[in-house]
Amino acid sequence: MALWGNTDLVYNAGTIDVNLDTATVTGTTGVVTFTDAVGDGDVITVGAGATYGYAVIIGVTSTTLSIASTAGFVAGLSTISGATYFISQEPSYTVLDSIYRAPESKTVGYSTSPVFTGVFGVDEIEVGIAATTPYAVTHGGWVGVTTYIDCHGNLRVKSETLVASGILTTSDADDDTRFPDA
Repeated sequence: MALWGNTDLVYNAGTIDVNLDTATVTGTTGVVTFTDAVGDGDVITVGAGATYGYAVIIGVTSTTLSIASTAGFVAGLSTISGATYFISQEPSYTVLDSIYRAPESKTVGYSTSPVFTGVFGVDEIEVGIAATTPYAVTHGGWVGVTTYIDCHGNLRVKSETLVASGILTTSDADDDTRFPDA
């Protein structure tokens, strides 16, 4: 199992149920089979904007996934039903990184405006297009991004390259508002 891969979107068909007590994810509607694309070490993001959280996959059967830990999920949950999700090969260590902890959009500290944090697979095309936007990044690969509105009402974007590498352009997660392909 690698620490990361080069695929921003491995799989996202249908919806899932998550049982945090048993650390299992079950495909509920529209999931064909996880075994066709998903592997140990891939990261599952549950809910739009990681509303519910993240986990590293450690076991795959036809329509069921085993996850390593539930620590990357929002506290107080025991089950999640009918959730959207996507699976990527982002660096597994980001799941428990306090900077990128779920959910991706939250209010922190004394700020009243939401702070967004996320990890993106950014390919060469997206790097070039983002160069003229506030989301400009120094290198393609796995990039951590934090955005917030400062006290003067200006959008601030901070990014760090977590893994400088090539990301496949054939499979792209739903990040096109920040890193468009065209």
